[in-house]
Amino acid sequence: MSKRKPYARPSFIHYESGAEYPERTRSIVKTLRHELEAAKFEVKPQYVTVVDSDRRYVEVSDSFCQLVGYQREELVGKRYDDLTAPNTNDIPTVFELFQKLGYMHGLWLLVSREGTRILVRYEAWIRPDSYIEGHMDVVGARY
Repeated sequence: MSKRKPYARPSFIHYESGAEYPERTRSIVKTLRHELEAAKFEVKPQYVTVVDSDRRYVEVSDSFCQLVGYQREELVGKRYDDLTAPNTNDIPTVFELFQKLGYMHGLWLLVSREGTRILVRYEAWIRPDSYIEGHMDVVGARY
């Protein structure tokens, strides 16, 4: 049986100024800054919806409007059932369970205005004002 070396805490070097950084460290920092400032660096849009107890949209993010192909004015007041792919979820049962738990997450299949099916991963919770807030990211589209 081989002997294990005892765990040694990593040592950290504190530099007083940028001039003291080793060349390798300066190179890494420069590369990271370049990547962050590059046009290819994109932040995923945040798809957010707020729904009332009747399952009607009260507020939606611009990115969600673009995702499903509707204007905000068209979505507010529309039920989220209208954007759910047919025969995919038992909406009343899921909604009743959600109201009991106060929080849910999972996958949901939306349908855009053009009929494109969009699979999203969602996380939703009941807010203090009793509205339901949901955050989503796209898992896949064109189903």
